[in-house]
Amino acid sequence: MPEYKYRAQDSSGKIVKGRTDAADSAALQKRFHDEGLTLLEATPVVRRIALKALKKAQLADFARQLGTLTKAGVSLIKALDIIAHDESIDTYERDVFLKLRDRIVQGVALSNAMEELDPTFPDLFIFMMRSAEQTGNLDDTALRLAAHYTEENELEQKVKSSLTYPKILSVLIVAVVAILFGYVLPQFKDMFDAMPSLPLSTRILMAISDFVATRWYIILIVVALFLIFGKMIFRIPVIRYQIDKFKTKGPWGKLTKVIYSARFARTLSSLYAGGIAIYSSVEIAKNTIGNSYIEAQFDEVLRKVAGGSSISESIKNVDGFVYKLPSSIKIGEETGMLAPMLESVANDLDFYSRQALVKLTSLIEPVMIVVMAVIVGFVIIAVITPIYNSYSTIGAGV
Repeated sequence: MPEYKYRAQDSSGKIVKGRTDAADSAALQKRFHDEGLTLLEATPVVRRIALKALKKAQLADFARQLGTLTKAGVSLIKALDIIAHDESIDTYERDVFLKLRDRIVQGVALSNAMEELDPTFPDLFIFMMRSAEQTGNLDDTALRLAAHYTEENELEQKVKSSLTYPKILSVLIVAVVAILFGYVLPQFKDMFDAMPSLPLSTRILMAISDFVATRWYIILIVVALFLIFGKMIFRIPVIRYQIDKFKTKGPWGKLTKVIYSARFARTLSSLYAGGIAIYSSVEIAKNTIGNSYIEAQFDEVLRKVAGGSSISESIKNVDGFVYKLPSSIKIGEETGMLAPMLESVANDLDFYSRQALVKLTSLIEPVMIVVMAVIVGFVIIAVITPIYNSYSTIGAGV
């Protein structure tokens, strides 16, 4: 229930202040009357929240609970109140859901209340809720959104978990290199300085070692500056565009195309099945791809769709989608089963992307091990070569 800040007066004329929950101001006034108090003033508590986007797992859980409760006949206000007091959610989620409840009590539509909390809820969620409000199938729409964000979250977690081991290997490589150049190699400095000449590999190695050992703070400064300004640089539209373009054409381009295609197909399926007009569905789905290079090509796609072209024809030449996407959509358009076909192709592409991630990880691991072996091997050769040459010279002199 909404929270009110009140000021009341008892029978002796004493002013009482505080906060309490009530369905509305009329219910609050009746309660105070029954308690022998006169309500002088009641003001709804405005919840001020530092807004941020909810994670996919949070969106899936919220949509699932909302759909389950409303399907069971629970009113929207009561459902939001129940969800907000779930002990498993964090403070931010609780504040957001209570804010939604309060705005609905004040007569604001759920989709509009979500829009006011931008960027908490994505456009897909808001448009689906708006469509559900018009068609009256809020419960089914919420459950469809729950399934959508569950799939998205599972794929996202799969990507992260697949890259965990390569990240660990990267840290190990950096640690090994730091120990070799910062501690081990300086132990050989005096011996190498006494030698009349050193191979080029050894001179390069000792120069790097000397820099790491004596100028390590410069490396830390560079790393810190990269961490601080790196994200800012990557957000520059031109740079981000080129990076996103490389993602579709680099060594892992085939995998990223599958992921982007699956994401677009699943979003479009959810929107179209939810009753959103096809043009709006494509426009919203475009913004969920997560690649500025592909999204930039959708100006032409939207122009074609607005001109009456089919979706399959409109996205056929988009660089960044796999061929399976437009061909499957074409079958769905011809058979009148576009929404099920989109969901089917999204599931297929999700499966292929998971398989590709396994293969990619299996390739990355040996490559990184080889890199570590090359570095260590180079160090060993650069250290042993001058020592061996020195012993050879002494042996020849003898």
